[in-house]
Amino acid sequence: MDERPVSILAICGSEREGGNTDLALGYAGRLLRERGARFEVLHLRDHRISPCSPCGDCNSRPVTCELRDDMPSIVARMAAADGLIYATPVHGFGLAHLMQIFIERAGVGYLRFERPLANKVGGVIVTGRRYSEASVHNQLVDNLLLNRMILVGSGFPALLRNTAPDPGLNDPEGVDALERMVHRMLDMCLLLRRSRGECPDDPLPSYDRNERISRRGLPV
Repeated sequence: MDERPVSILAICGSEREGGNTDLALGYAGRLLRERGARFEVLHLRDHRISPCSPCGDCNSRPVTCELRDDMPSIVARMAAADGLIYATPVHGFGLAHLMQIFIERAGVGYLRFERPLANKVGGVIVTGRRYSEASVHNQLVDNLLLNRMILVGSGFPALLRNTAPDPGLNDPEGVDALERMVHRMLDMCLLLRRSRGECPDDPLPSYDRNERISRRGLPV
């Protein structure tokens, strides 16, 4: 069995340093590190990510996006991790724009070609004041499933509300859901690692890794 620490990478879509989303990820990191996992946070606010351009050839091009920014290095870090957490606040009743730009560029420009996140364990954390947390959570869950990731059930989703003017982990039920999620993510990562040691074959067939390849192995 692979003896390296399990690696969990969190993608943070918050513009606000030290805000509710950062606090939630800080707590998640403490829980995971206490169990021996390696946990890192990639703050989208610290990276240059271009919005999708009007080139219009995303559905026909045979290679990854040619816009020059930090996306290739971000995708490489995602592909190297055992598990991923997408964490974002609610903005304007929807997904914060940094996370929206990221999932568009990552998915259409890079991930769709080889599905490098397939069979990685995924989780979602959403912070908000009062409204639309569930719809934002659903959008990110759909994105994880689109990329053939494994979403581990953990009871209620990790939706953390804070109506106070200052950042804080003031939602006991949301914090409890976060705790359950990160522990089950780590448990699943360890289980998958053990199973791969016993059965090293890739359980994801090639025709399901690239959406441009049909079940018969022919381009579509």
